[in-house]
Amino acid sequence: MDIPSNLKKIKNEIPEDVLVVAVSKTKPIKYIESALKTGHLHFGENKIQELVLKHAKLTKEIKWHMIGHLQRNKVKYIASFIYLIHSVDSIKLLKEIDKQANINNRIINVLIQVDISDDSTKFGFSFDKINELMFTNKFNEFKNVSVKGFMGMASYTDDKELITNQFKTLQHFFKKFKDSHSLHYLSMGMSSDYKEAINCDSNIIRLGTNIFGNRN
Repeated sequence: MDIPSNLKKIKNEIPEDVLVVAVSKTKPIKYIESALKTGHLHFGENKIQELVLKHAKLTKEIKWHMIGHLQRNKVKYIASFIYLIHSVDSIKLLKEIDKQANINNRIINVLIQVDISDDSTKFGFSFDKINELMFTNKFNEFKNVSVKGFMGMASYTDDKELITNQFKTLQHFFKKFKDSHSLHYLSMGMSSDYKEAINCDSNIIRLGTNIFGNRN
């Protein structure tokens, strides 16, 4: 597995303003160390225990992204170092992140997860709920949290038209609030659909298989 070559190839193929988060979940530390040799610093994990372990063993220059469903009682374990939480899917979770950020005397950057798929197993706010929260400036109540944008996951399907339509819906939604709420990031796209996501203005893509190979 030539991880450096995989990273270089992907980065050469995508626009410079698109951030690649290398999804290192379930992969050994030596794989991350190989990616680090290229100067890549953005890595994504979806399990708290694994994230905390890797953070402890690797360079503190890494910018860690929490990309999986986050339970409120686990926030405290990553609050001191997490770079960006992609998966804020409830006000209760946002309150806990704000609390733990305050304890650690820092601002934690987050993305609001929006449910754009037809998959009942996925998490996220509905578009109607986000509309309400944005128009009432609800997110401004949390002084130790900075909402940087939206994250969405398309349906697990080979139907590229459906995937593109789901991405476009979130793209239009992001544009609606981008300027008025100073949003910076639209996180859409994984190994199987990142090209469609980039065509819909995603500027963060989360890639695992393309970089580290298939998971067991």
